[in-house]
Parts: sequence; structure tokens; C-alpha cells
Amino acid sequence: MHTLLKFITCGSVDDGKSTLIGHMLYDAKLLFADQKEALKLDSKLGSADGGIDYSLLLDGLTAEREQGITIDVAYRYFTTDARSFIVADTPGHEEYTRNMAVGASFADLAVILADASKGVLTQTRRHTRICALMGIRHFVFAVNKMDLVDFSHERFKKLQKEIRILMAEFPYDSVELIPVSATFGDNITRCSSHMPWYHGMPLLAYLENIDTGTQNAGTGFTMPVQRVCRPDQNFRGFQGQIESGSVSVGDTVTVLPSKESANVRSILQGSLPVKTSSEGHAVTLQLDREIDVSRGCVLTKDSQLFVNQLLTVSLLWMDNSRLAAGKSYFIKTGTQKVSCTVLRIHYKTDVVSGQEVPASVIYTNEIACCDIMAGTDLVFDTFEQNKALGSFILIDRVSHMTSACGTITRSLRQDSHLTWQNMDITRSFRENQLGQKARTIWFTGLSGSGKSTLANELEKYLAGLNKHTMLLDGDNIRMGLNRDLGFSEPDRIENIRRVAEVAKLFNDAGLIVLTSFISPFAADRRRAKEIIGEGFFEVYVSTPLEECMRRDVKGLYAGARSGKIEDFTGLGSPYEIPEHADLTIDTTGKTIHECVQTIIQKLNL
Repeated sequence: MHTLLKFITCGSVDDGKSTLIGHMLYDAKLLFADQKEALKLDSKLGSADGGIDYSLLLDGLTAEREQGITIDVAYRYFTTDARSFIVADTPGHEEYTRNMAVGASFADLAVILADASKGVLTQTRRHTRICALMGIRHFVFAVNKMDLVDFSHERFKKLQKEIRILMAEFPYDSVELIPVSATFGDNITRCSSHMPWYHGMPLLAYLENIDTGTQNAGTGFTMPVQRVCRPDQNFRGFQGQIESGSVSVGDTVTVLPSKESANVRSILQGSLPVKTSSEGHAVTLQLDREIDVSRGCVLTKDSQLFVNQLLTVSLLWMDNSRLAAGKSYFIKTGTQKVSCTVLRIHYKTDVVSGQEVPASVIYTNEIACCDIMAGTDLVFDTFEQNKALGSFILIDRVSHMTSACGTITRSLRQDSHLTWQNMDITRSFRENQLGQKARTIWFTGLSGSGKSTLANELEKYLAGLNKHTMLLDGDNIRMGLNRDLGFSEPDRIENIRRVAEVAKLFNDAGLIVLTSFISPFAADRRRAKEIIGEGFFEVYVSTPLEECMRRDVKGLYAGARSGKIEDFTGLGSPYEIPEHADLTIDTTGKTIHECVQTIIQKLNL
């Protein structure tokens, strides 16, 4: 018997994916008697003109049956005399593309349907591209609804040419084209008498015989640590699934990213001790000495994994909010989960033509190539070498929803020759020399709220106390250091990032830094706090919009109302109110002296 085959059915909406799998299960006699009777009864209420509606075997949600579409991924487990299968029937609608990507992430083979009467559609191309992105290298194109084109050989040959041209863009190990009729069962479990010109195997027979060969290209041993097992003081084991290679008792393994080494003392598969274990097995490894190993580390032997912060990826963007360079997320690969920032968007891929299109932002269901920087060293490999350590997801840091999935294409080595230089004159030395504690006081609020006025007055007060300060003002910074930046979303993100890095440098010099920036987005302020670290103090100047518009010191609100200034914060663009500011102060009806005293008391200067 061949190994288990995990495959996905996908393609454009209404191409007959659920019907095809349902008919396959029915004709292969893989249903119980009560399932058959329930299917016949349900079909009478459906839209199959009195015949059996095979799609009902897969479409289990009420909404799916009401609309006649697939919404969620439906998994089916079945076994024939020749092989065991797990099939993921995925939705065809564009709005459910993320669901289709989830199904593709587990599969070894893709059955992609194409309507013989319509040809290769945009969603067919998108699904093919996503399957290739997820590492699927075996494809079956089921040209469905051949009954609608009178089982025409000429029509099939025309679609065959289209599909061959489409597949020329992608790496693959096998491609098979099979003409079928999902409704009537032609070429699904047995060869069709309606298409004597087709001499290949029916779909089920082809799936029973294909060898997908899912071994990782890398030959070395790799095991991401999922859990540290410490039932008592005498046992400390490291649990995880072996993703490539094999390991034996006595082998020397290295822990990444620390690069410490130790010998394997024992191996447990479940509760049974074994001498050796290989790819695909969940094991517990015990080492011969105590070294620092925790969840997220990778145990390795004879494998050249990357330990780096910079990487280039291909991703499918699944979030409803758009992706822009500078945004931060969590990246999860293997068992590691660390913060990261999207440094650069190289391009997005046109789904129809396959061309690389320059882009500064990425929208839902678009595929893009990006550079990512992790917050700490990340252990990874390219997807071609190791699927587990070469694939990833991006997670929204606030909602914790999955924003993107994708594959790692290469490690960026620009920093391989760079080493952080530790200085003999440290931040604490400079603080003691200046007689003060370095910190950053971050003023945020609408234009006209009084940020700059308060920051300027507070700096004068601190100077009177012989404190050493530096004031960074939004307009001044944009007229110098950040004069190359505009006001697009990526530029605004980069503007705040640079300011935070500069503030950190001044803090390292022992100075008290005051910044005055609208910084309207919570994610940007949170990222600034992470960069600056110790001593970050956020002051939200909460002066109401009406009062800010009344003041309109720089005439900006008037310009925004007249249409001269687009996407002005507070009018055309939102301001996200800080939820956990260290101090909130409304300048309405208060003197500058009163406001400054409030800040000083809170700062405890």
C-alpha cells in the first residue's frame, strides 16, 4: 500500500469541487448506508433537479447549503484498497481565499478544477499560485463539466494548452490533466465511455498510484523544541517532532540559536525507548548535560540552518487591513514566535500575468515579496530545504489574528559582518556624569493640542534645574533628518521609527529627550516604546478636536477643510487614542504653567 496522501481540491467558484469529491466517495462505495439515504433525502430539497446532489456530502454548513457554495474547508478521511486519503475541499470565492490557503498548507497534492465551458479563470490562477507558494509540487487539473461541451476533445486540448502555459511559471514534479464530469461521474472512479479519446487513468486511480515524495531536501537532523518535559528532578527531556533527518543515541546535537552542543543520552517515542528515530516522529530527547534549551530552540545535527534576523519571504496577505513597510507583527516559524517588522515590500505578483508589480502597500489576497527583520535571532531555513522551518505566519500583535502566511526564500546576509560594539563609556556612566536619569517624554495628540508648546516649556523648566535635554519636534525633524519622507502610510511609519531610534541614541548619551509628534497610530507608538525601552514616558495631550480647530495655529485645519491637505489627522485620517498613556492632560482652559507642573509632578523630577 502507498503512504497516506493528503490532497486539496480548489479552483474557481462553482467549478464543482464538492460535487467531484462527493461523487468519488459515492461511486467508490466509501459511504455508510445511512449516509447514502440521508444524501438522497437532502438532495430532494436541493437544486439537483431530482438527482443526487453529491456536493452535500462536503458542504456541511447551513449557509453553504442555502447558497450552494463552499465557505469553510471540509476535511474528509477515506480509505480504498490501495491507499488512505485525507482531502481538504476548499472554497472558490475570492473572499474565502484565506480558507483555501489553510487547506493548501497541509497538502502534498492539489486537484485544481477548471470549468470546461469557461476555461482558466482568475481564481483558478490565484489558487494555483497559492498552492505553489505553499510548496505543493504535484498537480492534477480536473477539467470538469465536459458534459456541457459535449465531451469535446478539441475543447479539452485547448484547455490543456492554457494549463501548460500557466504551469510553466511554477516549479512542479508532476502535472496531470484529466477530463471529468463531476455530476455524472465520468473519469472519476472509472473511465468514461463518452470520452474514448482519453487514454489515461480515472482520477481516483491516479491518486491511488502517484508517489508524492514529501521528504525534505535537507538531509541533516532538525527538531524544533515544542516543550521541555520535567516530571521530576531526575529527568529533563526536550519534546518535538523531527522535521528532517534522523537522530540516534550518542549523537552530538547543537542547540540553536545558542550553538551549545551535547550528546543524546536517550530517545523516547511516546513512552517507549528507542535507539534511533527519524523524520515525522514525535520524540523526547534527553541530553547528557545541562544546557539552556527552551521552547522555540532547534536541535540540529549536520544541518546548515540560518540564525539571523533578516530574511526575504513570499507571503499571501490575508488581513482586511493593508500591509505597509514598517508595520510590526509576530512571526511564527517552527515553534518560535518573536516580534518582527516588515522592512520593505519588493513587489506584488499579478495573479493573472504572473508579473512582478512594484507596490508600497499590499491588500487582502495579494501575494508579495518582502524583507522582514525579526526582533531577535530567528532559526530558519529556506522552504525548499525544510518546510517546517521555511514556512511562517504573521500574527497581528493586537488582535492575534493570522495576517499572512508564506515561505522563506532566503536569508539576508547584510548583517553577517556586523557586530554590536559595546562601549566602555556606558549609558549609566553618562547618567552619573550628568547627574540625571535619561528618559524620553513622548508627547502625542492632535495638531493644535499644545504638544510643542508644552514640550518647549517643559524643556525650559528642566534647563532651569540644570538638566541636559534635547527636544525633537515633528516639523523640525521633517525639514532635516526626514525630509526624504512624505505622508503616505509607509512614510509615516518610517518617520516615527527614525525618531524613536534617534531618541534612543540621545538616551544612551544620558540626555532627557522630549518629542512632539502627532504619532496618531497606536502601533507606531508601541513600536517606538519598544525601540526606546527603559524610560519611555507617554503624555497624551487630549485637547478636544473642536478646541484644536479653533486654535488652528498653523492654518492646517482650514487647509484640510478646503481640500488643500488630504488625509489630515482628526478630519480625513483617524487618531487612535492611547489606552494606557502614562499621563493624559487636556490643555483647554489651563495655563501652560499649570500643565507643566502636572507633568513634573507625574515625572517626579
